[in-house]
Amino acid sequence: MSHTEVDHAKQVARRRVWTLLECERASPPGVYGNIPWFTGADQAAARLAALDIWRQAQVIKSNPDHAQYPVRLQALRDGKLLYMAVPRIATTRPFYRLDPTTLTVPFEDATTARGASQVAPTVSPEDMRPVDLVIAGSVAVNRNGARLGKGAGYSDLEVALLIEAGLIRPNTVIATTVHDLQIVDDSLPETDHDFSVDLIVTPSQSIRCPDPRRPVGIIPDHLTARMARTIPILHRWSPQR
Repeated sequence: MSHTEVDHAKQVARRRVWTLLECERASPPGVYGNIPWFTGADQAAARLAALDIWRQAQVIKSNPDHAQYPVRLQALRDGKLLYMAVPRIATTRPFYRLDPTTLTVPFEDATTARGASQVAPTVSPEDMRPVDLVIAGSVAVNRNGARLGKGAGYSDLEVALLIEAGLIRPNTVIATTVHDLQIVDDSLPETDHDFSVDLIVTPSQSIRCPDPRRPVGIIPDHLTARMARTIPILHRWSPQR
């Protein structure tokens, strides 16, 4: 498949899941184009937090979307160091560092995208500790671990940046929390810069995925002119276009 065909197939799958979530009232109206908040997000976070993988993790990296807010909040309550991606990777230091031992505001405020921007320092990969557990937001995911984000490519870039820096290692677990309706039976198209998840957690079940795939790091040929223009940390890889 060409890149255009892959992008089209991904968008078809996303739209199907967004429509299903709204029709079944598993998400509030307005999910199109977003990592969807879903009914039971708190229960999925609690299920994740009961797993050994969670208990053993000391350093967690999460996406900033509202759907994973309960996971980020649980991380701080459990005393874990949390790195949260700056929305759209829009700063030269693209991760917030949220340390529960030093925060001076309620965790409920610090773990929102707006709250973190006001109270948390931003850090570059060079200033971060190795990550034990990555939390990714998803629009759709299958039982093999292939996932789709909302289509902007930010999660894939965040993972690639941390792989480049040696902070995501072969034993680092990547998990996603989703509604059961977001799990699809069909195959999902993947490219070299896509990662798969090791673990899917819903309000009702936990699914281990086989044979996780990881990008080798940043793939310069996959960077678009928009990425080069709007994501400062990518300038070192991006050719002028």
